[in-house]
Amino acid sequence: MTSTTPASEAAPGQAAPSPGWWRAAPADADRLVRRLFLTEGSDRHIGLSAFWVLIILAAVIAGAGIVADSTATVIGAMIVAPLMTPILGMALAIVLSRRQLILANIAMVVTGALSVVAVSFLLGLTTHTQLLAETNTQIAARVSPRLIDLVAALATGAVGAFAMVRADVSDTLPGVAIAISLVPPLAVVGLSLESGAPEQALGALLLFGTNVGAIIATGTVVFLLHGVREAATAGGTPVGELRLSALVSVGAAVVVVAVPLGWGSSLVVQQEVILSRATPVATAWAESQGWQLSDITVRHGVLRITALGPPPTIQEAGLRDRLDAAGLADVDARVTLVLGGSRDLPARR
Repeated sequence: MTSTTPASEAAPGQAAPSPGWWRAAPADADRLVRRLFLTEGSDRHIGLSAFWVLIILAAVIAGAGIVADSTATVIGAMIVAPLMTPILGMALAIVLSRRQLILANIAMVVTGALSVVAVSFLLGLTTHTQLLAETNTQIAARVSPRLIDLVAALATGAVGAFAMVRADVSDTLPGVAIAISLVPPLAVVGLSLESGAPEQALGALLLFGTNVGAIIATGTVVFLLHGVREAATAGGTPVGELRLSALVSVGAAVVVVAVPLGWGSSLVVQQEVILSRATPVATAWAESQGWQLSDITVRHGVLRITALGPPPTIQEAGLRDRLDAAGLADVDARVTLVLGGSRDLPARR
């Protein structure tokens, strides 16, 4: 009677077989558990203290960058922020069916997010101007999420999970941190609430929720496809029973987020159509009177046109008729006229 050597064991004198370039090994599963489960292990106090120090500092950096309208500073906050760890940890906990760890990571994400909002709100108290999307490009970029943001978040979450599984590509994680927007939207929430702009805060919160849901969804899929669950079992890591309801819940969360994003995308498309039709009309109208079109935007369904030039006062008569002829009869318009030129006021010496 012949015996066979199990696939997981090596024959005498032979090296242990590799799990393959795609399948995770027990060592990979153990590394993931140690890196993503901050509330587990003997050194959990060190990991948790580092998390809270970094999240507070990232909140300060992001808030300061948004107030200063500085892209470089905001990018710095993205790299420092540690929120990706408990979010991917939630995905890993789902794959391993560890209910307590799922709840622990949810608690870390929620409390971390609330901390960023609180720090940003306090930072907003130090400024004397309202921070609104109309005057701040960092805020404007994060208060109107669209479906394309969900697509980008799904891809970024997949890259992040893949980099976690594969130690040889972990150098891409800083790029993942920059690509995904976690702390900056939360900073916008706090600053917007302090500025009395709840709708703006809601849009930024939707962007954060979109990114979190996408990371969890794609992280769960990548970990399953890499065989992290089987690798963890082989390495002696506790694994629970994986239920279909858990996976369905993750997919449903992405679908729920996609609904308002689709609505936001349709609004953006409508605004672009309005601007494409109104811009040449408004430009010709201003130039016909010797003025210059300074700005043209759509906010809250109202077409806002700003023109500047020297006196006498420009005549807005005829602009409404031209807009109607361009197919914009149902769009309200507001014209702002900026008179005069520049004046030099030399210092008195």
